[in-house]
Amino acid sequence: MTSRSRRKHIEAIQPQTRSEGVTIVKRLVTFLVSVAFMTGAAGFAVAQTSTQPTTPPPATTPAPAPKDKAAEKKAEMTGKMPAKNAAGLVKSASADSVVVSGKEKVQGAKEMKDAEWTFAIDSKTAIRKAGKAATAADLKPGDQVHVRYMDHDGKATAVAIQVRPATSAAATKPAEKK
Repeated sequence: MTSRSRRKHIEAIQPQTRSEGVTIVKRLVTFLVSVAFMTGAAGFAVAQTSTQPTTPPPATTPAPAPKDKAAEKKAEMTGKMPAKNAAGLVKSASADSVVVSGKEKVQGAKEMKDAEWTFAIDSKTAIRKAGKAATAADLKPGDQVHVRYMDHDGKATAVAIQVRPATSAAATKPAEKK
């Protein structure tokens, strides 16, 4: 074998290389892996966009607007709805429901509007007054409450009701000197 034919034989056996000893095959594999990664990332981005039309809540059951649409969508996918919050004054209370009046944020606006919510109370509802367990009978009209609730089939069911201490006018105003 001559040196020329020996060189052709060696070149045929060894893979072709570019600068710095990186083979063309390695570069091709790197390129294909990066294309696959970018395609997957683009697929996740497209999957995150919502194409479902949004429907307004029914007018018969006013409730505070959802604060986090991403959390609500995630909860819909997992089958659990996130707890929502409302605060206000008790208008009336019975063994199985409580009516609370307060203010809710208008979607897309800065002002607050008056609202009234009716919450169902069941055996799982935790009611606390002055740091102690209480019952629905302990709720009196005018009590300041914070209600954590969940929507079940269009019905707002209270998960927890916390009665806040009443703020009296005497406590908020300094005493006058005589």
